[in-house]
Amino acid sequence: MSTDDRIQKQRIADRLEEPAQEANQLAEKLGLDPFPVNYWVVDYDEMNELIAYGGFQRRYPHWRWGMQYDRQQKQRQFLGGKAFEIVNNDDPANAFLQESNELADQKAVITHVEAHSDFFKNNEWFRMFGSAPEAAAMLERHAETIAEYMDDPEIDREEVEAWIDHILCLEDNIDQHQPFSTSEEWQDESPTPEDIDEKLDELDLSAEVRREVFDEEWLDSMSDEDGGPTFPDSPERDLLAFLTTHGKAYDDGSERAAEYEEWQREILELLRKEAYYFAPQKMTKVMNEGHAAYWESKMMADENFAAADEFISYADHMAQVLGSPGLNPYKLGFELWQYVENRRNRREVIEHLLRVEGVTWRNFNDTVDLDAVLNALEPDPIVEAPGRHLEELDSSDPRIDGDALARARDEDADIDVETYPWKLLTYEGLAERHYSLVKREHRGFLKSVSQSELEQTARYLFETDRYDSIDAAIEDVDRTAGWDRMYEVRESHNDVTFLDAFLTEEFVEENDYFTYEYTHTTDDFRVTSTDAGDVKKKLMLRFTNFGKPTIAVHDGNFRNRNELLLVHHYNGVQLDLREAKQTLERVFELWGRPVALKTIVKEFDDHDIEVARRRDREPEPTEKGKLIRFDGDSFETEELPDESVEEIAATELDYDTKPDEWL
Repeated sequence: MSTDDRIQKQRIADRLEEPAQEANQLAEKLGLDPFPVNYWVVDYDEMNELIAYGGFQRRYPHWRWGMQYDRQQKQRQFLGGKAFEIVNNDDPANAFLQESNELADQKAVITHVEAHSDFFKNNEWFRMFGSAPEAAAMLERHAETIAEYMDDPEIDREEVEAWIDHILCLEDNIDQHQPFSTSEEWQDESPTPEDIDEKLDELDLSAEVRREVFDEEWLDSMSDEDGGPTFPDSPERDLLAFLTTHGKAYDDGSERAAEYEEWQREILELLRKEAYYFAPQKMTKVMNEGHAAYWESKMMADENFAAADEFISYADHMAQVLGSPGLNPYKLGFELWQYVENRRNRREVIEHLLRVEGVTWRNFNDTVDLDAVLNALEPDPIVEAPGRHLEELDSSDPRIDGDALARARDEDADIDVETYPWKLLTYEGLAERHYSLVKREHRGFLKSVSQSELEQTARYLFETDRYDSIDAAIEDVDRTAGWDRMYEVRESHNDVTFLDAFLTEEFVEENDYFTYEYTHTTDDFRVTSTDAGDVKKKLMLRFTNFGKPTIAVHDGNFRNRNELLLVHHYNGVQLDLREAKQTLERVFELWGRPVALKTIVKEFDDHDIEVARRRDREPEPTEKGKLIRFDGDSFETEELPDESVEEIAATELDYDTKPDEWL
């Protein structure tokens, strides 16, 4: 880096120091609890490198990083997009700002990052990896270790790269719903055929004892229907852990399986650990980006963190983020978080109104003037503009920050309440200042309460705190209820459970969501449903298991031949068989012996397709079970009996994936 470049970056960094400090203080006032964040100013090429490396400055040597760098560079060059930020999950977190971006973009990034850092710190799925990830140091160590193996003259560099390729094909085949454990800590107590033979030999038992004690009945109890010992006892989701424990490398020279070399086992374990580290980010993409977008808009727009001359630039920035085509996690997450807030705030208001004497769920709409209720919920002028009412503010008011008020009244104190009026307010004051139900875009939300919701709320309402009037009830409404609920949800949900809980019929209708699919009758993609249930199912399938097929180990001694049996837990979406076969070839290299996969495919009859096309409907496919086996040279495919299809079909998906200890 030249001296001029270094001076330029330092100048930008100095300019951003105050916004970074103020954004952190505002975030904490709003109830966020982020990790400390280190902000770094980088140039265009450095940003592309960081994006390629997943937000870190160094990763292990591999061609994938160059490919991702090239893709990122071309995307920005030809599609006209630009990188705003990248931040990693660490304590402290590290965020990188591109020096060429406008000040409005930099401020938006900083507020966005503070919310990301809060999510990293407080979402339990990130704690599955550990409370202190020390990710940058970990990835640095992994990079050094793998680089040493590649530079070792006794190890073929191409073999190391090929080994990494094999592992990366399976990097999502872990059990992301369980805490990370090393291969040594990972418990797999199921006996293997080799284990049984070795342990019996070690005992040095007489033929008579072996015959009497370890008889055929006992051996049958350790065996599957084909007569050989079977393991694991139950399907194992963590394929990488299973391979680390039981796998062997296929040796081309001897054409048989051989024990892993030290470098093979260590690289497998290191990359498995990285897969667990990055898993929560994949599991919470919608939640995390929506959470960050929500609080960014709260700070930049609602709290005027974007100055008057920056607002148009910021509006364009937000439009680019939320307006991206396709399934946009920023937009979906942003809208869902708003819905969580509005729904909880509405329930809080409804509960209070149903406690008013003479108001019931049956006469609610005839008795309550909701326009008047909304007017009563408007923020107090002293909260809406505290800087203009400095002398009227009361330090004992729970909405007012007494220390900040004292400083603001002290002429010698350094506090800018004109630029940052939020400094005078507490969390309670800010919640009232930004109360969602009275915002212009949300005023219809309270009025849209359904009769069924009123009845349900009344049914479970405790008979306490009756009010003489609607005004008295409204005065008691907790304005922090919506934000409190958002923080509760942030703690324990992932994208799948988040969608399951809050993607309601009301949300789908309000935001005009629909499903589309390829149709055989028209040979193109068409809208297929606007039903909320269909939309939810489609989206949840998109995010279940990172949006990848769920594959589990069912037997490490399939057909008593030390073969590996994998089973696709079919959920209505069939595998791409070409990709499945390519993956089996990779698995073979890590298992060292033949591998087999059970799955279900959809088959369409040409005649049925033609009939369906004439009748303008979709043909009904026939679901067939298939066993695909690869022995290192060729593939074999056999049809499975109907009962096997029933065994592997996931007819009822369990989306409640929270570990038992959380409940």
